[in-house]
Amino acid sequence: MTSYPIPAAVAAALLVFSAAAAAPAPQEQPAQAAKPVEPSFSKDYGDWTVRCFAGSAPSPCQMVQLRIVQKTKQRILGVLLAYVPARDANLMEFSVPLGVALQNGLVVDTDTYKSGVLKFTRCDQQGCYVEGAVGGDVLEAMGRATKAKVDVVSMNGKHYQLVFSMKGFGDAHRVMIEQSKGKGGSAPPPAAPQQ
Repeated sequence: MTSYPIPAAVAAALLVFSAAAAAPAPQEQPAQAAKPVEPSFSKDYGDWTVRCFAGSAPSPCQMVQLRIVQKTKQRILGVLLAYVPARDANLMEFSVPLGVALQNGLVVDTDTYKSGVLKFTRCDQQGCYVEGAVGGDVLEAMGRATKAKVDVVSMNGKHYQLVFSMKGFGDAHRVMIEQSKGKGGSAPPPAAPQQ
Protein backbone atom coordinates (compact mmCIF):
# COMPACT_ATOMS: atom_id res chain seq x y z
CA MET A 1 0.00 0.00 0.00
CA THR A 2 1.40 3.36 -0.93
CA SER A 3 1.60 5.48 2.22
CA TYR A 4 1.68 9.22 2.33
CA PRO A 5 2.07 11.60 5.27
CA ILE A 6 -1.35 12.57 6.57
CA PRO A 7 -2.05 16.20 7.48
CA ALA A 8 -3.17 16.52 11.09
CA ALA A 9 -6.71 17.61 10.11
CA VAL A 10 -7.15 14.60 7.85
CA ALA A 11 -5.79 12.20 10.48
CA ALA A 12 -8.16 13.72 13.02
CA ALA A 13 -11.06 13.20 10.62
CA LEU A 14 -10.16 9.54 10.19
CA LEU A 15 -9.91 9.08 13.94
CA VAL A 16 -13.28 10.80 14.45
CA PHE A 17 -14.99 8.59 11.89
CA SER A 18 -13.39 5.37 13.05
CA ALA A 19 -14.45 6.26 16.58
CA ALA A 20 -17.95 7.18 15.38
CA ALA A 21 -18.18 3.83 13.65
CA ALA A 22 -17.11 1.81 16.69
CA ALA A 23 -17.91 3.80 19.80
CA PRO A 24 -21.12 5.05 21.34
CA ALA A 25 -21.86 8.76 21.54
CA PRO A 26 -21.03 10.51 24.82
CA GLN A 27 -23.74 10.28 27.44
CA GLU A 28 -25.72 13.41 28.25
CA GLN A 29 -26.68 12.11 31.67
CA PRO A 30 -24.89 9.35 33.59
CA ALA A 31 -28.13 7.35 34.00
CA GLN A 32 -28.85 7.19 30.25
CA ALA A 33 -27.66 4.34 28.08
CA ALA A 34 -25.17 5.40 25.42
CA LYS A 35 -26.54 5.66 21.88
CA PRO A 36 -24.33 4.93 18.88
CA VAL A 37 -23.88 7.68 16.31
CA GLU A 38 -26.45 7.01 13.60
CA PRO A 39 -25.45 7.53 9.97
CA SER A 40 -27.57 9.85 7.83
CA PHE A 41 -26.97 7.49 4.88
CA SER A 42 -26.22 3.77 4.97
CA LYS A 43 -26.37 1.31 2.09
CA ASP A 44 -24.76 -2.06 1.38
CA TYR A 45 -22.81 -2.74 -1.81
CA GLY A 46 -21.86 -6.39 -1.89
CA ASP A 47 -20.01 -7.01 1.38
CA TRP A 48 -19.23 -3.30 1.96
CA THR A 49 -21.41 -0.72 3.69
CA VAL A 50 -21.23 2.96 2.77
CA ARG A 51 -22.13 5.24 5.69
CA CYS A 52 -22.33 9.02 5.84
CA PHE A 53 -22.72 11.11 8.96
CA ALA A 54 -24.29 14.52 9.45
CA GLY A 55 -21.93 17.34 10.27
CA SER A 56 -19.05 19.13 8.64
CA ALA A 57 -16.20 16.65 9.00
CA PRO A 58 -13.49 16.64 6.31
CA SER A 59 -14.45 13.04 5.44
CA PRO A 60 -18.25 12.83 5.78
CA CYS A 61 -18.59 9.30 4.36
CA GLN A 62 -16.83 5.98 4.71
CA MET A 63 -17.06 2.45 3.40
CA VAL A 64 -16.57 -0.31 5.90
CA GLN A 65 -16.45 -4.06 6.25
CA LEU A 66 -16.34 -5.78 9.62
CA ARG A 67 -15.50 -9.43 10.17
CA ILE A 68 -17.10 -10.77 13.35
CA VAL A 69 -16.72 -14.18 15.03
CA GLN A 70 -20.40 -15.12 15.32
CA LYS A 71 -19.97 -17.29 18.41
CA THR A 72 -18.24 -14.60 20.50
CA LYS A 73 -19.42 -11.48 18.59
CA GLN A 74 -15.78 -10.31 18.63
CA ARG A 75 -14.58 -8.17 15.75
CA ILE A 76 -11.49 -9.80 14.27
CA LEU A 77 -11.02 -7.41 11.35
CA GLY A 78 -12.29 -4.01 10.37
CA VAL A 79 -11.49 -2.41 7.01
CA LEU A 80 -12.49 1.22 6.62
CA LEU A 81 -11.94 3.58 3.70
CA ALA A 82 -12.82 7.27 3.91
CA TYR A 83 -12.64 9.98 1.25
CA VAL A 84 -11.66 13.61 1.91
CA PRO A 85 -13.11 15.69 -0.93
CA ALA A 86 -11.19 18.87 -0.14
CA ARG A 87 -7.91 16.99 -0.64
CA ASP A 88 -9.12 14.39 -3.14
CA ALA A 89 -7.58 11.84 -0.78
CA ASN A 90 -8.52 8.34 0.32
CA LEU A 91 -7.67 7.21 3.85
CA MET A 92 -7.66 3.55 4.81
CA GLU A 93 -7.75 1.91 8.21
CA PHE A 94 -7.31 -1.74 9.16
CA SER A 95 -8.25 -2.74 12.71
CA VAL A 96 -7.37 -6.02 14.38
CA PRO A 97 -7.84 -7.30 17.95
CA LEU A 98 -5.41 -6.59 20.73
CA GLY A 99 -2.71 -9.21 21.15
CA VAL A 100 -0.92 -8.70 17.84
CA ALA A 101 2.85 -8.36 17.69
CA LEU A 102 3.07 -4.63 17.05
CA GLN A 103 6.63 -4.79 15.75
CA ASN A 104 5.53 -7.16 12.94
CA GLY A 105 2.85 -4.81 11.57
CA LEU A 106 0.46 -6.29 9.05
CA VAL A 107 0.45 -7.06 5.34
CA VAL A 108 -2.52 -6.58 3.00
CA ASP A 109 -2.55 -9.33 0.38
CA THR A 110 -5.00 -9.57 -2.52
CA ASP A 111 -4.82 -11.44 -5.81
CA THR A 112 -3.92 -8.12 -7.53
CA TYR A 113 -1.87 -6.30 -4.88
CA LYS A 114 0.42 -6.99 -1.91
CA SER A 115 1.58 -4.29 0.46
CA GLY A 116 4.85 -4.14 2.27
CA VAL A 117 4.75 -4.39 6.06
CA LEU A 118 2.42 -1.69 7.37
CA LYS A 119 3.19 -0.46 10.88
CA PHE A 120 0.50 -0.07 13.52
CA THR A 121 -0.24 3.58 14.28
CA ARG A 122 -2.16 3.14 17.53
CA CYS A 123 -4.05 0.78 19.82
CA ASP A 124 -7.04 1.38 22.08
CA GLN A 125 -9.56 -0.76 23.98
CA GLN A 126 -11.11 -1.91 20.68
CA GLY A 127 -7.90 -3.13 19.03
CA CYS A 128 -4.85 -2.00 17.06
CA TYR A 129 -4.89 0.04 13.87
CA VAL A 130 -2.94 0.66 10.69
CA GLU A 131 -4.01 3.99 9.22
CA GLY A 132 -2.83 6.04 6.29
CA ALA A 133 -3.50 7.66 2.97
CA VAL A 134 -3.78 5.29 0.06
CA GLY A 135 -3.02 6.08 -3.58
CA GLY A 136 -5.29 5.63 -6.56
CA ASP A 137 -3.01 2.93 -7.97
CA VAL A 138 -3.57 0.77 -4.88
CA LEU A 139 -7.33 1.36 -4.92
CA GLU A 140 -7.49 0.51 -8.62
CA ALA A 141 -5.61 -2.75 -8.01
CA MET A 142 -7.77 -3.60 -5.00
CA GLY A 143 -10.88 -2.85 -7.05
CA ARG A 144 -9.88 -5.66 -9.45
CA ALA A 145 -9.23 -8.14 -6.64
CA THR A 146 -11.47 -11.11 -5.95
CA LYS A 147 -9.63 -12.37 -2.84
CA ALA A 148 -8.17 -10.38 0.04
CA LYS A 149 -6.62 -11.00 3.43
CA VAL A 150 -4.60 -9.31 6.12
CA ASP A 151 -1.63 -11.20 7.51
CA VAL A 152 -0.82 -10.58 11.20
CA VAL A 153 1.28 -12.24 13.88
CA SER A 154 0.11 -12.66 17.46
CA MET A 155 2.32 -11.88 20.44
CA ASN A 156 2.98 -15.61 20.83
CA GLY A 157 4.30 -15.80 17.25
CA LYS A 158 1.30 -17.48 15.62
CA HIS A 159 0.50 -16.25 12.09
CA TYR A 160 -3.09 -15.42 11.14
CA GLN A 161 -4.66 -14.68 7.78
CA LEU A 162 -7.79 -12.56 8.29
CA VAL A 163 -9.87 -12.81 5.12
CA PHE A 164 -12.11 -10.01 3.86
CA SER A 165 -14.30 -9.72 0.80
CA MET A 166 -13.79 -7.52 -2.24
CA LYS A 167 -17.38 -8.08 -3.42
CA GLY A 168 -18.88 -4.64 -4.05
CA PHE A 169 -15.63 -2.73 -3.38
CA GLY A 170 -15.72 -0.73 -6.64
CA ASP A 171 -19.38 0.26 -6.36
CA ALA A 172 -19.02 1.15 -2.68
CA HIS A 173 -15.97 3.30 -3.40
CA ARG A 174 -17.74 5.15 -6.23
CA VAL A 175 -20.84 5.84 -4.11
CA MET A 176 -18.75 6.87 -1.10
CA ILE A 177 -16.96 9.49 -3.19
CA GLU A 178 -20.23 10.75 -4.73
CA GLN A 179 -21.88 10.97 -1.32
CA SER A 180 -18.83 12.65 0.24
CA LYS A 181 -18.78 15.31 -2.44
CA GLY A 182 -22.52 15.82 -2.02
CA LYS A 183 -22.26 16.21 1.77
CA GLY A 184 -20.35 19.49 1.55
CA GLY A 185 -17.08 17.90 2.56
CA SER A 186 -15.27 19.57 -0.30
CA ALA A 187 -13.53 22.90 -0.09
CA PRO A 188 -15.88 25.88 -0.51
CA PRO A 189 -15.65 27.69 -3.86
CA PRO A 190 -13.43 30.78 -3.91
CA ALA A 191 -15.17 34.00 -2.95
CA ALA A 192 -16.29 36.24 -5.79
CA PRO A 193 -13.99 39.22 -6.33
CA GLN A 194 -15.11 42.42 -4.65
CA GLN A 195 -15.96 45.26 -7.02
